[in-house]
Amino acid sequence: MDPCILPEGIFAVYKDEGMTSHDVVDLVRRHTGQRRVGHAGTLDPCAKGVLVVGVGRPATRRLSEAAGSEKEYVTRIKLGWRSSTDDREGEKEQVAVSTIPSKQQILDALLGFKGVISQRPPAFSAVKIGGRPAYRFARARKQVDLTPREVEVKEIELLAYDWPFVDVRMVTGPGVYVRAIARDLGEVLNTGGYVEELERTRVGPYTKEMAVRLPAR
Repeated sequence: MDPCILPEGIFAVYKDEGMTSHDVVDLVRRHTGQRRVGHAGTLDPCAKGVLVVGVGRPATRRLSEAAGSEKEYVTRIKLGWRSSTDDREGEKEQVAVSTIPSKQQILDALLGFKGVISQRPPAFSAVKIGGRPAYRFARARKQVDLTPREVEVKEIELLAYDWPFVDVRMVTGPGVYVRAIARDLGEVLNTGGYVEELERTRVGPYTKEMAVRLPAR
């Protein structure tokens, strides 16, 4: 698809690292001339991959369908460290690791995240506290106490392990924070952990391969 003649409707855009989801919306507005543009499911600036975008009023009204779809991710988790944001952009603290976990320990720990699990969202997230996003409190260094909620991890697969990096593919239901899985994996292993790299490869039927790549200008 020619990115300069994007139609009205719902389609996938490939978001590069360093861009915010709002940056993508602004680019789509620029290339389509449409003011009514929205997206389904924010991607953090340090993440890349599929962002589902709606162009035109009818499409933006249907974005909730995509937001509720399952999602596929490929992530690289770095063990041996903790991060305030649970990804590479936060303030980091090295963990004194007495024993480097084996591949089997990694596999066993990952299996504990498959199915319906209780997950505490990251402090730096858009989850609302009294109508305000949690990340505003976290940035002000105020205590953020988010209630765990049930989410579903449908598939989780170890792709590679070479200490301190763990490469994982997962398919999730809505509302899952991959950063929280990295954090909690590190806690299970007593190593700490955060997301070093993250790519969303699919949202429902919208895949990385079909995603439009927008020119920067």
